[in-house]
Amino acid sequence: MSEDLRRPTPEELLAKVMHEERHQQRGRLKVFLGFAAGVGKTYEMLNEAGRRKERGQDVVIGYLETHGRKGTIGQIGDLETIPRKSIEYRGATLDEMDADAIIARHPLWVLVDELAHTNAPGSKREKRWQDVELIQEAGINVATTMNVQHLESLNDTIHDITGIWVRETVPDSILKSADEVKMVDITPRALIHRLERGDIYKPDKVEQALGNWFREGNLGALREIALREVAQEVDEQIEVYRKQRRIHETWATHDRVMICISPNRSSMRLLRRGWRMAQRLRAEITAVFVETKTPTIQQQEILKSDFMLADRLGIPVVTLHGDAATEIVRYAQEKQITQIVLGHSKRTRWQEILQGSIINKITHELRTIDVLLVTEVSDQY
Repeated sequence: MSEDLRRPTPEELLAKVMHEERHQQRGRLKVFLGFAAGVGKTYEMLNEAGRRKERGQDVVIGYLETHGRKGTIGQIGDLETIPRKSIEYRGATLDEMDADAIIARHPLWVLVDELAHTNAPGSKREKRWQDVELIQEAGINVATTMNVQHLESLNDTIHDITGIWVRETVPDSILKSADEVKMVDITPRALIHRLERGDIYKPDKVEQALGNWFREGNLGALREIALREVAQEVDEQIEVYRKQRRIHETWATHDRVMICISPNRSSMRLLRRGWRMAQRLRAEITAVFVETKTPTIQQQEILKSDFMLADRLGIPVVTLHGDAATEIVRYAQEKQITQIVLGHSKRTRWQEILQGSIINKITHELRTIDVLLVTEVSDQY
C-alpha cells in the first residue's frame, strides 16, 4: 500500500493530537522577580532550567544576560541557545532575541532574561514583553526575569524612594497573568556585600552604585515592595482556588480587619478602634458600608464625616448594596476577613424578633471570625 494511503496508527494519531494541542494552547508564564540587580534571578532561572532538562523536558535559552558573572555562566551547562538576530541601527549592529526563531524551534520551555527590555529600533515589536506574549500565544512556556521597579504602576513610588525614574516598564497585567511568580530574595546587607566583592558590577562602578540605587534604605524599601507584590499574587491565587472549590471557611493566613460603618450614627469610634487593632496586628484593613436604601440628608452627613476620617487614617472604604447581614457575610468570606468591628445594636427586643438581629446573623454565619462589638456607636447594628 502507498505510504500516502496508509492509515495512521493510534500512536501516530495521538502524537498528532498532542502536537496540535501544544501549538494551540497558550504557554505558561513563570516570572523570577527581584528588587535589584544581583539578587540571583537569572541564576535561579538557569538552575531550574537545568533541573527541567534532567527530567527530560525540552528547554532552550531565548535570551540571556550573564553580565560576566561566573556563577551565572556556570549554570548554563549544555542548555541549547537560540541564536540572536542582528539589527542595524545608525551604523551599529545590535543583537536582539529572535522570537520568530524560538517559535519555529518550538521548545516546551524558553528562558527569556530582562522582561522590561526595550528592543532596538527597527524590531517588529517595541518591547520584549510583547515578544514573550507572542511566544506564549504559540503555545510555548516562558520563564523570565524582572525587578519590581519595572512595574508600570510603581513608577512614581520608585522615584519617590530612589530619586530615579525607571524608563523601561512592564504593564502590571503581565505580572497578573503569570501562572507563577517566584521571589528571588536576599537581605539588603548581603546584596551590598555582593556588590562590594565585585560579584555584580565591575570594580569601577561599585562606588557609584553604592551612592545611588544600592543605598541600604533604598534596597530595604524595594525589597518590601517586591514581597508585598508576591504576597498579593499568592492571595489572589488562594481566592481563585477557594472559589473553584466552594470553600467558605476563613483561612487565616494573615490578619484582615473589617469595620462595618452605619449611616444612622457616627462610626468614628469604630474606625479608630479598628485602625488601632490593625496596627497592632500589622493587618490589612477595610471599612464596609452596606447601602440598604438611599441615605437621608442627615445620614449622608454622618457618612461623609466617617469617610473623611477613614481617608485620613488610610482606610479604604467599600460600599455594598443589599441586605446588611448577607452582604457583610459574603464580603467577609470572599476577602478572608479575620476580625470584624461592629457597633452594639440599638434595636429593641421586639425589633430584633420581628426584623432579626444582624449581629446574631453575622456571628452565626462567620463562626471562624472574631467579632468585636463596640458600645454606643450605631443604631443599625
